[in-house]
Amino acid sequence: MSAPIRVPARTEVLVVGAGPGGSAAAAAAASAGREVTLLDSAVFPRDKTCGDGLTPRAIAELDRLGLGDAFSGPRIEGLDLQGWGGRQRVRWPQKSGHFPAYGSAVTRTELDDRIRHHALDAGALMVSGVKAVGATIIGGKVTAVQVNTPDGPAQIEVGKVIVADGVRSALGTSLGRSWHRTTAYGVAARAYVESDRCDDTWMGSHLELRDGAGELLPGYGWVFPLGRASGLVNIGVGALATEKRPAHMALRPIIEHYTNSQRDDWQLRGKPLRIASALLPMGGAVSGVAGANWMLIGDAAACVNPLNGEGIDYALETARLAVEVLGENDFSTLWPDLLRSQYALAFSAARRLAAVLTVPRMVPILGRPGIRSAALMSMVVRVMGNLITEDDSDLIARAWHLAGLTSNKLDTRPPFT
Repeated sequence: MSAPIRVPARTEVLVVGAGPGGSAAAAAAASAGREVTLLDSAVFPRDKTCGDGLTPRAIAELDRLGLGDAFSGPRIEGLDLQGWGGRQRVRWPQKSGHFPAYGSAVTRTELDDRIRHHALDAGALMVSGVKAVGATIIGGKVTAVQVNTPDGPAQIEVGKVIVADGVRSALGTSLGRSWHRTTAYGVAARAYVESDRCDDTWMGSHLELRDGAGELLPGYGWVFPLGRASGLVNIGVGALATEKRPAHMALRPIIEHYTNSQRDDWQLRGKPLRIASALLPMGGAVSGVAGANWMLIGDAAACVNPLNGEGIDYALETARLAVEVLGENDFSTLWPDLLRSQYALAFSAARRLAAVLTVPRMVPILGRPGIRSAALMSMVVRVMGNLITEDDSDLIARAWHLAGLTSNKLDTRPPFT
């Protein structure tokens, strides 16, 4: 008989969700001397549907945590982009003062558990196998969070709450979070396959995705090497969609067809395993992200790149930002304003471009000439990876900044109204 799960009666800071964002927030808050409880419905280590890719932006945040060299994934030099008979290998930007010139790929089973242990080492209390299902709100503040445990319902009195429970965000929804699907969102599936190129230093990215009948799909495919220790690659397909143009894709046969199309190039062995799929709100397309003493971060706040589905970097960034403002008295407007100041311009422009890419006939119009130009593909990698900062002043950066400013002025959709 297993011992009953210890659920504290009260905590200064409750972090709901022990993914990269939640665990990073718990680690930072505990390191700052706060009493922190980290809660998750899963028992770790556990898997999570994800592409497992880490951009230089994500590596920069892991470096801030002191975990930049703590994982088994290979050091990725850049993207091997293919489509319409063309191929370009594009390195990550080499001279950025903000981000390293490399990325990586690490299974979420390893990544999440390592960051979680980092939080525990910093002094956070872990409560596993317990799901946050609701909250008591008095005077506009969350005073307690209701949880379901294997031994029955319980509650935790709280001082402040960081909600990091993912794309569906059960606790966030109970607090008033709404997902607005009029903007672009992602539909994706991933699997794992054995590969003789598991320690390759390039990420495969296929901009021309077709189904078994040869029909062009509004999406992309990827192959991310996970290192010799695992012997695997993460292989997946993703599509962009909106409420007006939903992605009607049977993901399992598409990922199986895509795997077969990459079998020779990536020296794949066996069938794709552990196929899993997910919906991704993107580009900040949720409202209700904060209250007096609570705030949503990472995927729960739809902080996901609309052009490539990357969310780990934003999860880690928003975790850091959330802990930096924990000492404030009211997050109701402070937190949405902070998210807008950080991401509104890039997200707004990226959402518009992503919406264009949901039209299948637009993909080859933009892709065919681009894949044959190293300069254009280098620009695409910077934009797709959100590796352009406010301090960058080159022509591409100025053009992207202008696009963001223009788009943001015209945006009437949440959260940029």
